[in-house]
Parts: sequence; C-alpha cells; structure tokens
Amino acid sequence: MLTAYASLVKFSHTIFALPFALLAAFLAGASRQPDFARTGRFWGELALVLLCMVAARSAAMAFNRIADVRIDAGNPRTAGRPLQRGQLNLRQAWTFFSVCAAVFVGACGAFWLLWGNYWPIALAVPVLGWLCLYSLTKRFTSLCHLALGVALALSPMSAWLAIWPASFGPAALALAAAVVCWVAGFDILYSLQDLPYDLAQGLRSIPVAVGPANAIWISRSLHVTAISALAAVWMLCGRLGWLYLAGAGVSAAVLLVEQLLVSPRDLSRINAAFFLCNGAVSLLLGAAGIADVFV
Repeated sequence: MLTAYASLVKFSHTIFALPFALLAAFLAGASRQPDFARTGRFWGELALVLLCMVAARSAAMAFNRIADVRIDAGNPRTAGRPLQRGQLNLRQAWTFFSVCAAVFVGACGAFWLLWGNYWPIALAVPVLGWLCLYSLTKRFTSLCHLALGVALALSPMSAWLAIWPASFGPAALALAAAVVCWVAGFDILYSLQDLPYDLAQGLRSIPVAVGPANAIWISRSLHVTAISALAAVWMLCGRLGWLYLAGAGVSAAVLLVEQLLVSPRDLSRINAAFFLCNGAVSLLLGAAGIADVFV
C-alpha cells in the first residue's frame, strides 16, 4: 500500500523543486543574521519548510491523479499508474489528498504560532489552490507548462517568505523566474511524447499548438532565459560567489545536453533528458548555492 501511495505522487520528482526551496531558505536565513545556522530557530523553520513542501506537493500530485484519472487510463504512458491498475481507489486518493492538505495548512500555521510569521498561513490556501489548478490547465490553455513552472517556483518563494519575509525582493523573484522558465522548458520536451494522444483527446500544450519543432525552440528559449535569471540571482543577492556561478555554468551545460538529446525525429531519449539532466541541474545548483552561503 505504501508503495502504491509513493507511486501515486512520484516522491522521486521532489528532487526538482526541493534544492531550490532549500537554497531560498538558506539565503533568507543569511539575510536575517550572519550566524543564522547556529540558531535553533532556523533549523526548526527549515524542518517546517520541508514538511510544508512535501505535504503540498503530495496533495497537488494526488489531486492531479484524481483529476486525470480518465485521461491517464487511455494514455499508454500512464495506464499503469496505481489508480488505473486498481492498486488504489478514488476514495483512498481523496483521503490521501485531504490528509496532505491538512498537514500543509497546519505546518503553515505553525510559523505564525511559533514565530509570529503570518505569511505562510495567509498564503496557504491560495498556494494549494494554484498547485491544484495546474492539473486542469491542459484542458483550456496551451500555457499549461508555464502554470507548472509557477507551481514549482512557489517552493523557493514560499520558503523565502517563511524564513525571513523582510528580505523577500528582486533576488527571490529572479530565482522564481529561473525555476518557472527551467520547468516550463523541460515540461514542453516531456509533453512531446504525449502529442498524438493529446491531439486525439483535444488536450492543449505548446507542442499541440505549434508542432514539435517549434515547441523545441520555445523550450530552448525558456532555458536560455532560465540561465539568464540565475545570473540575475547572483547579481541581485550579494551573498553568492564563485561556487554558485560555477554551479550555474555547469547547469547551463547540462541544459544544453538536455536540448541536444531531444529532436522532433528522435524522442527516445526524453526520459534521460527529463530525469537525469533536470535532477542534476537542481541538485548541483542547490548544493553550490548553499555551500556559497557559508564561504
């Protein structure tokens, strides 16, 4: 049963947003006080950030699986998911969603109760609403990839506000913009493998709207913009040095490899591009940035 729930929400995909949320938390902590890492408050806040992120993401993924239960059943790529195979039923999925949503709201409220920071609880329901809305966007807009990007970008923005809202500003927004463009870019590539099914079902995406070749060029443009936004984070933050820049440079090279792995005539390496390249970008950049905070 636990395996079925883990498969339902794809816990392994947490690797994409988690390092950016951690980087934002450490940058916010460093903005609050130089010795932030020596305080019990910061580590308590960080634990709550992690709990919020896991709970919110799990709730959002459960809602996505519920909303797409019929769509996924007809798609060969997704027909083997737990709801489609009968490992879980809709009632169990709704219960899981409700528990995760309640944990998320409760953890957000703890910031207010423990440290007087009302931002997390004030934004809890709007954030959860957007995370769930993403699941419906492919029914009415080709910009669903950007909606997903915003959903993942809420992680670093929320983490920053949870740790030290007074320092939230251009650097935090630049980091969020980088995540939006990076995620939208790789999601466009990932959606190429569903193009025939999406066309048959009347679902929307950028590949459906403009075709595979043009979609790949849009993905490339978004990734170039993402790298530019990462450079802007370095210029605006004032707390990042050569380690972060090196991480951003290697990330740019990894994104180039990702783009070269996929072409309109060869989609066989999409999974390698999606999981390996993007996981490497997130982990590398998060680790480099956090290390730079302490240098």
